[in-house]
Amino acid sequence: MKFSESWLREWVNPAISSDVLSEQLSMAGLEVDAVSPVAGDFSGVVVGEVVSCAQHPDADKLQVTKVNVGDEELLDIVCGASNCRLGLKVAVAKVGAVLPGDFKIKKAKLRGQPSMGMLCSFSELGMAEDSDGIIELPADAPIGQDIRQYLQLDDVSIEVDLTPNRADCLGLLGLAREVAVLNALDFQAPEYQAVAPAHDEQRSIELLAADACPRYLGRVIRNINPGVKSPLWLVEKLRRSGVRSIDPVVDVTNFVLLELGHPMHAFDLAKIDGGIQVRYAYNDEKMVLLDESEVTLLPGTLVIADQQKALAMAGIFGGLHSGVTEQSRDIFLESAFFAPDIMAGKARQYGLHTDASHRYERGVDPALQRQAMERATALLLDIVGGEPGPVVEAVSSAHLPTANQIELSVTQLNKLLGISIEASTVERILRQLGLQVTSTATGWQVSTPSWRFDLAIAEDLIEEVARVYGYNRIPNESPCARLTMRRFAEAEIPLHRLRQLLVDRGYLEAITYSFVDPKVQQLLYPQVDALMLPNPISADMSAMRLSTWAGLLQTVVANQNRQQLQLRLFESGLKFVPDAAAENGVRQVPVIGGVLVGSVGQGQWNMTERPYDFYDAKGDVEALLATTSDADRFAFIPAEHSALHPGQTAEIISHGQHVGWVGALHPEAERKLGIKGKCYLFELDLAGLGERAIVQSQELSRYQANRRDLAVVVKSDVRFADILATIKKVGGNQLVGLKLFDVYSGQGVADGYKSLAIALTLQDSARTLEDKDIQQVVDQVVVALKNEFNATLRD
Repeated sequence: MKFSESWLREWVNPAISSDVLSEQLSMAGLEVDAVSPVAGDFSGVVVGEVVSCAQHPDADKLQVTKVNVGDEELLDIVCGASNCRLGLKVAVAKVGAVLPGDFKIKKAKLRGQPSMGMLCSFSELGMAEDSDGIIELPADAPIGQDIRQYLQLDDVSIEVDLTPNRADCLGLLGLAREVAVLNALDFQAPEYQAVAPAHDEQRSIELLAADACPRYLGRVIRNINPGVKSPLWLVEKLRRSGVRSIDPVVDVTNFVLLELGHPMHAFDLAKIDGGIQVRYAYNDEKMVLLDESEVTLLPGTLVIADQQKALAMAGIFGGLHSGVTEQSRDIFLESAFFAPDIMAGKARQYGLHTDASHRYERGVDPALQRQAMERATALLLDIVGGEPGPVVEAVSSAHLPTANQIELSVTQLNKLLGISIEASTVERILRQLGLQVTSTATGWQVSTPSWRFDLAIAEDLIEEVARVYGYNRIPNESPCARLTMRRFAEAEIPLHRLRQLLVDRGYLEAITYSFVDPKVQQLLYPQVDALMLPNPISADMSAMRLSTWAGLLQTVVANQNRQQLQLRLFESGLKFVPDAAAENGVRQVPVIGGVLVGSVGQGQWNMTERPYDFYDAKGDVEALLATTSDADRFAFIPAEHSALHPGQTAEIISHGQHVGWVGALHPEAERKLGIKGKCYLFELDLAGLGERAIVQSQELSRYQANRRDLAVVVKSDVRFADILATIKKVGGNQLVGLKLFDVYSGQGVADGYKSLAIALTLQDSARTLEDKDIQQVVDQVVVALKNEFNATLRD
C-alpha cells in the first residue's frame, strides 16, 4: 500500500515528523518499505499564465509566448509543447531556477527569439518519468505562487508492506484509524451524505451465489460528460499513491479504492442487457478482459453478468466490451462484498493480480459498500456531472460475516506480555481500535468491528494491545532460571554407556522397526503368538517383535546380499511380550541385543583368521555385565531356546532371575533365512542388569603377593563356574586373584575327564604370608574340590 503523507494528514495530523511517523507505523506492524519524495528537488518555479501565444517565425514546432508570473514585466518564453495555449495556467521556471539534476535556467535565445525561462512538464519537475506536454494547472491557480507550495510538493509517498491479516489498512481510512490510535488522538471516520436520486431508473440484481457475494449494490448514472479530464488534485493523489490516471470514471473508482480500501467498478450501461446477475461461471464460458486477452472461465469463478453474458470477473478484472469508454454517456456503478474464502487464489489461476483482487482476497469491510457507493457518486457528479438513480441493494444477511465475541482475561494478557498494563490503558486501546469493550470479573468481553475480521481469539487482542502500547516499552528482560544440579543416581546404568561399550568393541548400531515379518518371527518363536497389527504398513511388517533378533537377522541378510560378510550389529529398544496380566495384554520390555557374523582377523597378515565362536559373543556379553561392577552375580547356564542352537545356548541369570540369552543361531533358522556363515546372538533385559554396585575404595596391601598354580582333573561335564565358586568360598580373604589359564584333555588324562590349570594369587593386607600360610589355603582348596567334584591333582 502506497499513500501520500499529506493525504493521510488530511484525515489525522499528529504532531510528529515523517521519520517518526514511519518508525511508528513499522513498530506497530505496518512495516514501512520506502519513503520517497513526490517530486524532484527544484526551486524557482512559480505559477504563471500564458497571455500571448504565437508561432515561432523560424520553427514549426516552437511557439513564442508571453507569460505573466506576477512581476511587473511579462516573460518572453519559447515553448515547444503542443498543449501550450492562450490563457493556460502553467508552471514557469524563471531565470535562476534550479531543476532536478542541478539544471539551472539561464537567459537564452532559441532560433533568434529570447527565452527568459521555461514552461515545465511533470517529468522536468521530477513528478513523472515522461509526459506529453507542459503542466496544465487549474484556472484558479494563483499567479506568482511557488509551485511547490501550490501543489504541496514538500510531501513524501510512504509505502507500507502489510501482512495478509491487515486488509483493513489497504486504504487511507484504515491507516488514519491506526495513526490516530498510535498517537492517542480522537478519530471520527467521515460519513458521506447520500446523493439524492434524479430519476427512478434502476437495474434488478440477483444473487445467484449468495455464499460468495452476500451483498451487491448498483446505481445507474446517466448523462455524464466523458470529455472532461480528471482534476489535478485527483491526478496528484493517485500519482502519489502509485496509480496512473486513466479517465475520470476509472480515476474516481481508484480514488475510492485508495481512500476507503474498497474496490469498485463501473460498466457502460448501454452494454448491459437487462438486470445484473452475480453467479458462478458456466462451463467453458469465455470472456475478453480489459487488457484485450481472452480467458476461458474456470469452474468456481464468480462473475458479474447480465441476462446474456458475463460482464466482469467479480473482484478481479472487468470485461472489455462492458467497460467505460470515451463514448460512454451512461454508466452502472457497482459496490459489492465478496467472501475472501471464495476469492482466495482465483486471480492467480488466471495469472492475474489486481488491486481489487489483492483486497478482496484478504477481505474488505462488509459494512462499507453503501458508503463507498455514495462517495464515488458524489465525486463523479462533481467531475463529470450526470443524473444518479436510486441505489439498488441485494443482500443475503445469512451469509454476511458477524462480529466475533472474544473473552480476554487479565491473567492471560499479563502472562503472554510478561508485564502488567493498567486496565484503563487496555480498555482505551481496545476502544480506540473500534472494539466494543465490556468489563468482566476476570477481564473484558470484546466485540469486534466489521473492519477487523482478523480478530478472532484472545491472542489476537493481546497482540493489538502490545503493538499499540509499544513493543519498545516492553522491557527486555532475560529469563531468570535457577540452576540446580540434576539428580544423578550413580548406581544407575545409563543405556548410552552400554551402547558406547558395544561401539568400542567394534559393533555398529542398527535401528529397525518394532514391527517385523511374522514369518521370520514364527521361525524364531514358533511357540509364541505375537501381537498382530490391525492396520499394518505391509504384510511383512505386521507383527510386533518378540525380540530384537528378527530385525537384526533381516538386517544381516540385507547386508550379506550386498557383499558385507563381516557384521557386528546391535540394537536397543522395546520388545513386546504377550502377557494377560499386563495392561492391554502386552508387556513392553526394554532390551539390548546383538548379532555376530564373520571371522576374527579377517584379512590381517599377522593374525590367523578364524570364524566367530560362542565365546566371542559370550565375551561381549560379559563386558556388558561388567558395567554393573558385580559381574560375579551373573551366571551362564546351559539351556535351550527355540531360536538358538541346542548345544550352544546359555541363559544368563542373576540370583535366580532371568537376564538374557546368548548362543548360536539355530541351524534350521540359519538355512531358511539364507544367512552365510555361523551366526551368534545375544539379548539382555535391561531391567535384569539391576543397579551398578558402588565401588568402595580401600587401602592397597603393601605386602608381597604370591602365586600358586594347581592342575586338577575332573569329569568333563563339571562346569568351571562351579569350581570357581567353590574356590572363592574356601579361599578366604587372602585369595585375591583366581584365573583359569589352561584346559587340557587327551594323553595322560583319562577319557571323560579334563585337566584344569588354575592360578591362585594370595596376599594379606597386614603381613607377608609365609609358605605354611600359603600351603594351608592351597590344601583347603584341594580338599574342597575333592569333596565337591571328586577332583584330583594331576601328576
